[in-house]
Amino acid sequence: MLFAFSNALSWLPPAFVSVLMLVIVGLTAFYAGHGASALILRIPGTRSGAMIRNTVSALRRPMQIMVTLLTLLAALPAATGFSYEEEQNLRLFFFFLLILVFGFSLISMFRLLSEAYLNRLARLDYADDIMARAHQTQIKVLRRLGEILIGLITVASALMLFPSVKQYGVSLFASAGAASLIVGLSARGLLTNLIAGVQIAITQPIRMEDLVVINGDWCWVEEITATYVVLRVWDWRRHIVPISYFLENRFENWTHNSAAITGVVFLWLDYDAPMDEIRDMLREIVRNCPLWDGKVFDAQVSDCTDQAMSVRVIASARNAMQSWDLRCDIREKAIACIREKFPQALPRRRVAFVSPETGARLDITDPDTLLSPPVHRPPPGSYMGPGSGREGKR
Repeated sequence: MLFAFSNALSWLPPAFVSVLMLVIVGLTAFYAGHGASALILRIPGTRSGAMIRNTVSALRRPMQIMVTLLTLLAALPAATGFSYEEEQNLRLFFFFLLILVFGFSLISMFRLLSEAYLNRLARLDYADDIMARAHQTQIKVLRRLGEILIGLITVASALMLFPSVKQYGVSLFASAGAASLIVGLSARGLLTNLIAGVQIAITQPIRMEDLVVINGDWCWVEEITATYVVLRVWDWRRHIVPISYFLENRFENWTHNSAAITGVVFLWLDYDAPMDEIRDMLREIVRNCPLWDGKVFDAQVSDCTDQAMSVRVIASARNAMQSWDLRCDIREKAIACIREKFPQALPRRRVAFVSPETGARLDITDPDTLLSPPVHRPPPGSYMGPGSGREGKR
């Protein structure tokens, strides 16, 4: 049919007829693919149908372009208006675009499958599920590494179609030792982070939504890319940290094995504080807190100074944020109860008045003890210094 179309327009320039034919064939294939994808998107809403619709919706445009390019490659021999060199150049160009679109389709499909798995995990309640967070971390890190790898292979395969690039590639492989050294030195930071990303995906010193301490800040792991990690601080600031940092430096991970954590509250009390009664009061306060998980509680005198003693109260919670709120709640209620029921337990500063001669304690309520010692003044008529009046009499 294409040859008949070309013969019917033989009165026109051959090159123009070939271009017109390819344009018509390409538009026909493009809109045919558009119509086929529109029919597929109307599949009833079953579970398998929903998966097919999501796949077609994500790959709709790349698949239309691929169908168009394949149709043009099939129709190219019928375009007799081109010379041999022009036909080969068009063929290379169509293959070049086809490889690029195919690589883009692979990346989109890989991203679609990983997002479907991540959405399935997101629908589960995995606040303390280490396995779910581990899978989430592996999928996100390996997905980005896979996208980079597919992109590099796609671009390299497309460029190798051209003879000049192929010759350059062969000569580059021939001098692979020097080339690898130069590339390694110039991209040392990038390669370090990429390798660190693979190590983190396998060993997992950090996971998604882990609570870590960086530079004194509480941070949650919000995103892990191939080269850096985004950390969300409690006040919604973000730390952007190279991924190799977590393999080369020490840091605290509070949720590596479990999200549960034990919080500590310190109270400074006077030595007159009745510890048994205060311990019972603290136990009742913690027991009535809804954020306490019911596992760990204790109250002990952990330190003392010359003025007061330190009481350490520990209580466990399900996660770090609940532990913070639990500690604040314990601190507020403990201060209120101590002020109301045990005012003698509040810290006080004591001062003792003693006699400088005997060292005996003085009674500050006695007026005689408040008198200052006698002041020895010069006898009358003594020289009192310049301007005292005696110089004038002399």
